Amino acid sequence: MRLTHRSPPSSTFWKPPCSLASPTACVSSASPPPPTPCESRAAVLGIHELLVPALDRFVHARCLTFFLLRRTCAETRCRGGMAASPDQVQLFGLLLEMLGARKAIEVGVFTGYSLLATALALPDDGKIVAIDVTREFYDSVGSPVIEKSGVARKIDFRVGLALPVLDQMVAEERNKGAFDFAFVDADKESLLSYHERLLQLVRVGGLIAYDNTLLRGHVAAAPDAPISDRHRAFAAAIREFSAAVAVDRRVHICQLAIADGLTLCRRVA
Repeated sequence: MRLTHRSPPSSTFWKPPCSLASPTACVSSASPPPPTPCESRAAVLGIHELLVPALDRFVHARCLTFFLLRRTCAETRCRGGMAASPDQVQLFGLLLEMLGARKAIEVGVFTGYSLLATALALPDDGKIVAIDVTREFYDSVGSPVIEKSGVARKIDFRVGLALPVLDQMVAEERNKGAFDFAFVDADKESLLSYHERLLQLVRVGGLIAYDNTLLRGHVAAAPDAPISDRHRAFAAAIREFSAAVAVDRRVHICQLAIADGLTLCRRVA
């Protein structure tokens, strides 16, 4: 069976601004874009390499996220894999709609690819607090696309280390239980610290999503496996986090083998 790409539905939603009317607006025509994060995960997920480009195309529910992903891969090169994956952001969009989410938090922004998808899924009066130690990649890569998408007004970008920023938010009584969704794609050694703070900010019934919780399979690596010390430390921190949330009575969890591993925690208490 031959897989073909079906054109998106003909609606005004699928007509991007003229400066984004073709991928060449975001990706130089001098050379083809490097593999997307989805393509680089083929071996980890056990997907045939011929199917991955089709998966990459089909899961893009909104054309603007496609442009930003390609722009991320083209302009950040070896760091393109730091972006969330297309299947993740599509799932987030669906979950946000099911939750009726109006307020969200994102810890770790990079170029803003997943941030754009979240902002698009929120209602017109929705708000998302975005936290990162720098705006460098966001301003140079993601911001132009987000501005043209018309959702920049929903984003409250806060520059700084995530834990102090979250502590400031927790200190404000009005923020407690005020958020519907949070996504964490940041340093793995702080996962449990993020978890404790986000449980105070996300409402009962809300969701917290943690990225990279399978870490290329390193979380199951043998002690003598040939992996870097950095990834070994990350894997140990993720195992500690996963063991803790598995017995945390405040949440119901779901471990998904998509992207680089995604742990969903629904707050129940």
